Amino acid sequence: MTPSAGSGMTSDTTRARLIDRLRAQGIQNEHVLEAMASVPRHAFVDEALSSRAYENSALPIGRGQTISQPYIVALMTEAACAAGHLNKVLEIGTGSGYQAAVLAHVAQKVFTTERIGELCRLAKQRFHRAGLHNIWARHQDGLGGWPAQAPFDAIVVTAGGALPEVLFDQLAEGGVLVAPEQVNDHQELVCITRSGGQWQRRVLGEVSFVPLLEGVA
Repeated sequence: MTPSAGSGMTSDTTRARLIDRLRAQGIQNEHVLEAMASVPRHAFVDEALSSRAYENSALPIGRGQTISQPYIVALMTEAACAAGHLNKVLEIGTGSGYQAAVLAHVAQKVFTTERIGELCRLAKQRFHRAGLHNIWARHQDGLGGWPAQAPFDAIVVTAGGALPEVLFDQLAEGGVLVAPEQVNDHQELVCITRSGGQWQRRVLGEVSFVPLLEGVA
């Protein structure tokens, strides 16, 4: 009988192969690679898709949402780490919880918002099962950020669109905002650093994320 992707040895092997692929694609931060190796992606997808959990591709998680491909999760996490020591990180768009779980391995505290109640509830359960007690998740519209916990060393947005001005206001000096920004007919993954009252913008590549929406569901 062939073990499933979720079983111990097979999971470890497929995760190791994934880390090799991420290195080959240019991910260099060892802390990020360790985080990616530590988080069992199969625990953040439906059981029916567990055999595909370590493919470097996005997968559906219901309600028209997806879990990002591992490379993009690693790339966004690596960009967030450019801020240096990460005390507080804000994520807009919890989704499956996978990105927040990876961030929780490189940051002291992760605050994450999800507009779809069902996804938020499932993500909280996954965080609890994984023993990730440094993640705080809320069912709320993320476009307003989380002002009570600001400023943040990094803000990671996992849906594409125009970036709300309020998110920039909640970024600490030297902090970075990583997000898919709508540019004409496509999205660009950008890393924007707050430095001395100025903003430095770096494009990491073209991406395709679900749209950034307001309101809760």
